[in-house]
Amino acid sequence: MRNHLRLGVNIDHVATIRNARGGRHPDPVRAARLAVQAGADGITAHLREDRRHISDGDIDRLIREIDRPLNFEMAATDEMLAIALRHRPHAACLVPERREERTTEGGLDVARGRDHLARFVRALKATGIRVSMFVEATAAQLDASKAIGADIVELHTGAYCHAEGAERQRELDRIAAAAVHAERIGLECHAGHGLTFDTVAPVAAIPTLMELNIGHFLVGEAIFGGLESAIRRMRALMDNARAEAGGERSA
Repeated sequence: MRNHLRLGVNIDHVATIRNARGGRHPDPVRAARLAVQAGADGITAHLREDRRHISDGDIDRLIREIDRPLNFEMAATDEMLAIALRHRPHAACLVPERREERTTEGGLDVARGRDHLARFVRALKATGIRVSMFVEATAAQLDASKAIGADIVELHTGAYCHAEGAERQRELDRIAAAAVHAERIGLECHAGHGLTFDTVAPVAAIPTLMELNIGHFLVGEAIFGGLESAIRRMRALMDNARAEAGGERSA
């Protein structure tokens, strides 16, 4: 069995609820603290250009108040680069971003955008920030990410989560093959987007994945049973799947 599979909890949509009405409640930084208590290994936050959920102040507080690694999701823009360089989070994950989308739709096209993206990778790495690329699970995107100096790829699991039957298995196989390829070429491999209690275990069982990033589903489940309960259940599903894949079973 591989090492511990890390769980990064994305708190963006706690801020979405707050911003729907204004004010300070619910507080995404408080959610980050609860996530850590419930077993999260790190916190993910996406500071979008339009500031639709996470705010600059949220990032300031997360850096100051949370004692777990912050994965700063960002578009490849000069504004976001300046913010990342000022705060120096543990990691920066470059993601595609369009104003009209409800959430991040698909992976970044690193293969076509290499010249543009390489500048951001160099600048981030020069200050000690680990750089991740949020991509589709294809060898071409992984190879391009490696070529521009990324440390990590995060595989987009949205198509897998939305598929059913044989198509879901095909998507899972594609993610597993990409995770193997990432390890082969020297990239740390993460995965995320759309994962739920029902879809997480097969992904968590892929031995070459090192981290899953999950957010919207956990915030939704928190409405019914509490955030800590949702995260603890997700943590247990991940741990059991990884243990069973390695021929062990968690108690």
